[in-house]
Amino acid sequence: MTKDTAKSDSIAINEVQLILAEKRTSLAVMRTGIAVLALPLSVMSVLIATSKFYDVLNVLHFLVPLGALNLALIIFGAYLIIRAIIRMRHYDRLIHEIKLKHSIIGEFID
Repeated sequence: MTKDTAKSDSIAINEVQLILAEKRTSLAVMRTGIAVLALPLSVMSVLIATSKFYDVLNVLHFLVPLGALNLALIIFGAYLIIRAIIRMRHYDRLIHEIKLKHSIIGEFID
């Protein structure tokens, strides 16, 4: 193995490490999106469980903004999850391309 080949392989390994760090960040964004998506579901569960204690028509002025906020949180959570999945697929493609270019990395990555 020549010095240039070893340097090229170490650069490729560093590139893969950087891409994997970005992929971990995308996983963290996905985890946040799942948490944001779970919040409206828990709020609605509490409202349904306590619905016998209030009349919907009397508290409609509270329920409408709460419903709009829940809808916004659902849309935001779905956006975060979808964006994270797209980014992770992109990072997987980049790793695959690096794996094809550098044979030394092919041994370690499936």
